[in-house]
Amino acid sequence: MKKKTTSRVIRGKKVFVGLSGGVDSSVAAYLLKEQGYDVVGVHLRCWNKNGCDVPEAEDARRVADKLEIPFYVLDMEREYKKRVVDYMIEGYKNGITPNPDVACNREIKFGLFLEKALSMGADYVATGHYARLQETSDKRQETSYSLLTAKDKNKDQSYFLWTLTQNELKRVIFPIGGLTKTEVRQIAKSAGLPTANKKDSQGICFIGEVTIKDFLEEYLPKRRGNAKTTSGEILGTHEGAHFFTVGQRHGIGISVGQEPYYVARKDTETNTVILAKQDDPMLRQKDVTIKDVNFIDERNRQFKDKAAIDVLARTRYRAPLVKAKLSSIGDDSYNLEFDEPQMFIAPGQSAVFYTKKGELIGGGVIV
Repeated sequence: MKKKTTSRVIRGKKVFVGLSGGVDSSVAAYLLKEQGYDVVGVHLRCWNKNGCDVPEAEDARRVADKLEIPFYVLDMEREYKKRVVDYMIEGYKNGITPNPDVACNREIKFGLFLEKALSMGADYVATGHYARLQETSDKRQETSYSLLTAKDKNKDQSYFLWTLTQNELKRVIFPIGGLTKTEVRQIAKSAGLPTANKKDSQGICFIGEVTIKDFLEEYLPKRRGNAKTTSGEILGTHEGAHFFTVGQRHGIGISVGQEPYYVARKDTETNTVILAKQDDPMLRQKDVTIKDVNFIDERNRQFKDKAAIDVLARTRYRAPLVKAKLSSIGDDSYNLEFDEPQMFIAPGQSAVFYTKKGELIGGGVIV
């Protein structure tokens, strides 16, 4: 039986906090300093469409000044462009819907940033993610780490953290995972943090104010193709199947009657988009195959003789958790079979699975 550890606070340990310039990471740094950590603020300069990160970096610097902590800026523009932005563009080009937030966490925040922080003398890194970390130990005093959903279910970001392993988690702190957004705002105001009233960023951070389609048009050519119903009727034309994602309703550019159509499938080889009305069975799937599966704790691979285990799963951010069975199908691929068919499942997106108590077991990429 595992013995739960309620706190990881170790006064004097050095923590590099990723200061994005927003209120969440600001409060994370404030709380860690209050708990007695030796806190260092670090702003990650990542690539963005406008080529300018000055306002966010300045807000991060102001927070560090307020907290009287050291502050650094790490230039990761080149790595971010290659590992996150190019990954997303290539994914759309190949007909899937990639998840840049997952890639950013894996490659940048808990990849390059963690490596750099440790090389500079940090004991831990911390971010403003809404997720909870639980440390446990067994009778042999072997420690393991579990990822749990955040207290604030509307802000929970555990969905984007499924690629993390024990190697990263033993060096990570999520200070605000046990708080609601309202509580975070209140703490920021009470502490006089300059980001207390700053609005949350929306959408994909490096794109800016343009749509994904507008962004992709700068990298992928327009190709006129047909938009068809599930029965094969041509409803109109589009400018490229690679610009769409399954479940998309707005921005399709085709209007037929009063009832809306959704993207049910896309084929970049034939440059065809299949549209369906909301009640069409093609918009629903009873199961999905996932690959590149990661288990937060490898000891959770409970698949003897390919037996299925009961989980709660979601196939897109903020989708409700639904009952499903997870089973191995060989070649390091797994099958998620839902109790009820699920809508708008897009290849390339992440499918994640939890225990009934909210522990993130792991996740994978939908194929």
